[in-house]
Amino acid sequence: MANKDNSAYWAANKRLIFICLAIWAFCSYGMGIIFRPFLMGIKIGGADLGFWMAQQGSIYVFLILIFFYAWRMNKLDQKHGVEE
Repeated sequence: MANKDNSAYWAANKRLIFICLAIWAFCSYGMGIIFRPFLMGIKIGGADLGFWMAQQGSIYVFLILIFFYAWRMNKLDQKHGVEE
């Protein structure tokens, strides 16, 4: 039974990590590099959105993802009984 709980815990953990990495990759690589030509018309602070996401926005998104991951992992730990 404990082995099944461990696999469910790690599956949920890996899913959360994948979601966070996908958001981070979309915001940093996608918006900053790949979709930059489409974002040139949107201005933030005097620069287009693609440039701003490459220089500033991806850092903000990364910081938000760190706090989101910590918050969700605490919830996941409580759900599976492995909290500190």
